Amino acid sequence: MQAHIAALKDSKHCPLWLDHDDLPATSPSLQSNQDCELLIVGGGFTGLWAALQLKEQKPEADIILIEKTFISDGASGRNGGFISEDLAHGESNSELQFPDEAQQLAELGHQNVKELLATLDRYGIDAHYENVGITEVATTPSFVEALRDVYEKDKAEGKDVVWFDKEEMQAEIHSPTYLAGLWNRGCLDGVVDPARLCWGLKRVIAELGVRIYEQTSLISFKQLKDKSMKSECSGGIITSEKIFFATNGYQSPVAKIKNKVIPIWDYQIATEPLTQEQLAAVGWDKFHHALANNFNMFHYYRLTHDNRITWGGGGAVRYYFNSNTGQNCADIPARFEQLSKEFFETFPQLAGVKFSHRWSGIIATSTRFCVAPGVGYKGRVSWAVGYTGLGVGSSRFGARIGLELLGYQPSKVLKMKFVTKYVIPWVPEPFRWIGVTLTQNALVKADANGGKRGPWLKMLDFFGLGFTC
Repeated sequence: MQAHIAALKDSKHCPLWLDHDDLPATSPSLQSNQDCELLIVGGGFTGLWAALQLKEQKPEADIILIEKTFISDGASGRNGGFISEDLAHGESNSELQFPDEAQQLAELGHQNVKELLATLDRYGIDAHYENVGITEVATTPSFVEALRDVYEKDKAEGKDVVWFDKEEMQAEIHSPTYLAGLWNRGCLDGVVDPARLCWGLKRVIAELGVRIYEQTSLISFKQLKDKSMKSECSGGIITSEKIFFATNGYQSPVAKIKNKVIPIWDYQIATEPLTQEQLAAVGWDKFHHALANNFNMFHYYRLTHDNRITWGGGGAVRYYFNSNTGQNCADIPARFEQLSKEFFETFPQLAGVKFSHRWSGIIATSTRFCVAPGVGYKGRVSWAVGYTGLGVGSSRFGARIGLELLGYQPSKVLKMKFVTKYVIPWVPEPFRWIGVTLTQNALVKADANGGKRGPWLKMLDFFGLGFTC
């Protein structure tokens, strides 16, 4: 058996973040008819942040939150735990999609994370946050040049960024693949334990009076003659004044959401806890850099609170025909084996290290590569979906937009193109699968060609379809 496959042999198919003895108790499911002011559908980051922000604005608000499975299931409990000020999935995408608002989005993104962290302090939520910034590494000569251009641009704009040449980067983190690096240290970006963030938010909103029903599915909803919303759920009917959908990549009964986002499968692995000698061999004994390689199909990896390395992304990311979210996609050996192989290519000095966990799940992406908010039913139903993998921080902002669209303290943000711009829907199958597959193959080819974009990607750029990061 090849070494990278053997390293996975005893791994547990379970998200690392959820494999704890101190998992919070699951809230009871809905067992009767209920009334409320606002019904929130979805118990991930977006739904939790919406409940908390509204309770802080309006303590008397009567809120019910329902979750089909359990709080922290889905992308919110399966991600890499990278928290970013970015709201639009990278400067290039922000400048492509919202050229007149790029600076404003940067300011809003910084303020959003600043307020997020203040909330954690205020309520004593220990999400294991580390303010380590984000470090991008270049592994080909052409990407060194591209990354250097980013550095020069950021430096000219007054950002606190640090350039590492080959020797300097390898002095920070030891990998034979690293040719250069760019550390954005002057921001609030960093890493968290995403499940603990969810659990903390759950505790707080429950203390503030939000009624939480887990293991409760929304079956259907409709608007009644008195303009209230009637939601048929497993276990009972909820009548509310308004509904906020925080379902992200999962199927929604709202027609306007269905074709705006598609589910993308992402796969991750985590090592066993590293010894001090192993940490020193990599260089993570000095500073806990949160890393991503400067590719279109990038890997993201970081050190955890108990000295494990989590590793995800790259070419293992997949869209499956007809938006398949079934469990047949969850534990595909080839996906994890690819991740393991690429891990040991990056860190050959860790040969012999075993992986303790492997897991996967869906993220939601829109054609603009960032959150797609919306409102319908004459202002009584709103949503914020499609974070494309950067939702740990931006989900709080998405929740804010969703609340504002429902009339809760609306601000000038609602007039921004970030909110009002039409989101191009995904084409129907089989053209959707063909298009996504062509795009992924083109991105892989561009990475192999030093970032040079071929005709297909140039066409997507022309139509503003977001694949620029």
